[in-house]
Formats: sequence, structure tokens, C-alpha cells
Amino acid sequence: MARPSVLRQLNNPDNRFHETAVEWDVEPPPKVALQLFEDRTKSVLSKNDSPDLGFDYSVNPYRGCFHGCAYCYARPSHEYLDFGAGTDFERKLVLKRDAPALLRARFSRRSWSGALVVFSGNTDCYQPLEAVHGLTRACLQVCLEFRNPVSIITKGAVIERDIELIAALARDAYASVTVSLPFLSAEYARAVEPYVPSPARRLQVIERLAAAGIPVGVNVAPIIPGLNDAEAPAILEAAHAAGATFYGTTMVRLPRPVDAVFEARIRETLPLRADRILSQIEACRGGARNDSRFGARMRGQGARWQVIETMVRSTAKRLGLGRAPAVPDPSPFQRPDPSGQMGLF
Repeated sequence: MARPSVLRQLNNPDNRFHETAVEWDVEPPPKVALQLFEDRTKSVLSKNDSPDLGFDYSVNPYRGCFHGCAYCYARPSHEYLDFGAGTDFERKLVLKRDAPALLRARFSRRSWSGALVVFSGNTDCYQPLEAVHGLTRACLQVCLEFRNPVSIITKGAVIERDIELIAALARDAYASVTVSLPFLSAEYARAVEPYVPSPARRLQVIERLAAAGIPVGVNVAPIIPGLNDAEAPAILEAAHAAGATFYGTTMVRLPRPVDAVFEARIRETLPLRADRILSQIEACRGGARNDSRFGARMRGQGARWQVIETMVRSTAKRLGLGRAPAVPDPSPFQRPDPSGQMGLF
């Protein structure tokens, strides 16, 4: 099968906040260039109110994501910025230059008691922008300064630059890293998540993090029935062999704008499998492609999903993969000496 092109036309689903939409009279539409924007809001910690997530606070130094994963549940959040959830999400990227200073200010308040902070609850904190701007690294330095517990979720190999820093966090406070790896097939990965490091490269990231003594796990997510569910056991085995000690998984989530992007992408890159993939998703969602209810949106339903879930759990149990190490209680959080003697990096 021919390798899918990495160049795609400008394509954004209609923004639900817009009264009008633009259609190009020329084919193809103009090339999509990377554009950067600054977010100058005065907060950096996002409070999570969802009972489906195992954390209360997250830091997102970047909005939008160069990785371009067709299934990304964060795409609709770009519409609140007056952008589109399609190519805009991938190429109109927003960075929060003040994130490290804002985080330090928040940690310095008496009301902060050292809760776990997740990088990132929305878009990847180690996407390619991080290699240039270093906002995630600077925020992690603040976390080390205050010994605040940290959990990182990423697909990006840029994280290897910060292994020493994250290892220090793991030693002096708490740190764990989860590497998202929904595919072993390089072909499928390129088709659906075109600008992410290859599956083999992500396994190498797991290996290098584990070798540094950092607790590392694998997130076999999202599970896309009809596409990657059969790969799940092999993914767990490969990640375990690389040094992963815990795992997670979720069912693909396709809210309206994401559904449009996802269907367009698989019909372009996997045309012979597209109908089967969509029908299998619907079979695991009660005939729909999304379920936004708390308690239901992260996992499927029905006999088909039960088979997938049982397969994943039994493989993880056989390999001895559990859940991420518990966050210390009480928190190791400690405000630094005003003299600045704790600055290590």
C-alpha cells in the first residue's frame, strides 16, 4: 500500500460558534503554514471537574498540537479561540510564555498545598514547539524547586532532553511519565497521527526513561475498534519489554468536530478500512460515535467492547502491568528557601 501523503488540504469542520463558514472556490486551497500566537491569560493551572480523570490540576503550556492526531479529543477546545478544530488545531498553535512564572506564583500562594499536577491534560506538552521554546522544561524546573508531584503524558521524543530533570523530580518529590502508544504498525500510525514520532521511537523513549529510574507506563489509547484493537496485546508486550511498569487505555472519543476530522482522515489514508472502522466504533458506542456522559465517554459498551477490554486486562495482568505509582500522602511539596539555595537546574 502506498504511503499516505503528509501534505493535506486546509480542512476545518464548521465552528459551532460561527454564524458563517468559508468555502474555497479554488482547488487546492492555500497551503497551511505554521502560525504562533501568545496566550496572555493570567492563570496556568486548569482545574479538572471530570470524575473520569484521576487528577485535579493540569498545566498546558501549548494549545493546539503539531502532532495532528485525527482522533484528538482536544480539537474542539480550539474553537473557543475562534479557530477551527481541523488544520487550525494543527498549525495555529498557541503558547503561554508566562507559564513558568504563573506556576511559580500559584505555588507560592498559601492556598496551594502540593496537589499532583499533570502535564498536559489537553495537548502534548512535548510537541515539537517545546524543543525551541522550552516552556514545559521551565515549568518542571518550578515543580522541582517546590517539590511538587508531577505526572507527564506525551508522545514526544523531546522529553529525552529532560530525563535528568524528571529523574530528579522522581527522586526528590514524585514524577511519572506515560507514553501514549496506540499503534505498533508504522503504517497506521502515520495515517492517523502523521507528525508523531514512530511507534519504534516511542518504545525507545520508554526504554530510556526506565533506564534513568523514572516510573514510566504506556497508554494504549485511544482504542479504535476495527483499527488498532487487535494490536493492543502486542503493544503492551513491547512496552513492558522496554521497561513500562504500568498502563492505561481509553476508547476513542469523537465529539462532533473530531468526528468530522477523523472520518475525513481515514477515508483519505485508509479508504479500504474506513467503513469497517466507523461501524466498529458505532458497535462499541450503542450505535453512535461518541458518548459525552461522565462515566461512559472513556470506555465503550456492548459485547464487542467487553471482548477488547478483557483482552487488554488479561494481557496486562499476565505481564504484571498495574497502575501508576501512588502519589505520596502527604505531599512532598515544600516552598523553597527564600535565599534560592534549592535552585538545582
